[in-house]
Amino acid sequence: MLPWLETTDADVICLQETRANDGELTKALAPALDAGWHLASAEPSAKGRNGVAILSRTAPDAVRVGIGADADAAEFAESGRYIEADFDDVTVASLYLPSGEVGTERQEEKERFMAAFAAYLDAAASAATSADRDLVICGDWNIAHTENDLKAWKTNRKNSGFLPEEREWVSALLADGAHWTDVVRQLHPDVEGPYSWWSYRGKAFDNDAGWRIDYQFATRTLAERAKEAVTERVDAYDQRWSDHAPVTVRYR
Repeated sequence: MLPWLETTDADVICLQETRANDGELTKALAPALDAGWHLASAEPSAKGRNGVAILSRTAPDAVRVGIGADADAAEFAESGRYIEADFDDVTVASLYLPSGEVGTERQEEKERFMAAFAAYLDAAASAATSADRDLVICGDWNIAHTENDLKAWKTNRKNSGFLPEEREWVSALLADGAHWTDVVRQLHPDVEGPYSWWSYRGKAFDNDAGWRIDYQFATRTLAERAKEAVTERVDAYDQRWSDHAPVTVRYR
């Protein structure tokens, strides 16, 4: 990742599943911080799990952690799954939504998070609009929304990440008249992918048998300013530094 940071021209980078406390993360990213990057992080309460962060070329005006203070969101207050930072009139957030597993407590946790997060998203977008601000939520949403977002969709219809109720949840966020736009899909309509995650197993990467689960959901006015979206997929398996690839969007 550090060599990639030396070449990217991104202004803000959102990280998910850092699996590190603040001290460990600062140490790992020391070369980037020495080069002028600023770091804001939400460390996980469970050692070795979760963790999200935001790297930026300029210091954020404000940073907030968590998805709200109501009872439904309280469970996730220290989970290291959400952080947002203000930069002038734009708020950028990094999200790591639970992955889930059908028939287990992990799926129940995912569904509780989805319910609390939907309420937070509605309130946050309304507040941003009222304040004449833009908001973009970047990260690992762990849901492939449509058949075009998953290569092997036929065999995953009963698996977490492509369940009907999960896909309907995303559809509700993106419905006509709602606050949010899937920026990458807006710029790449009616195509398979571009995928952003490939299993380390088998030939998934070599065959581009991936999932598009890493999104940038932006409020409408910011989405209108998006001019280019790319998934920075490396050329070969042995060049990977994650099972995800950066999803980079350029805004006017």
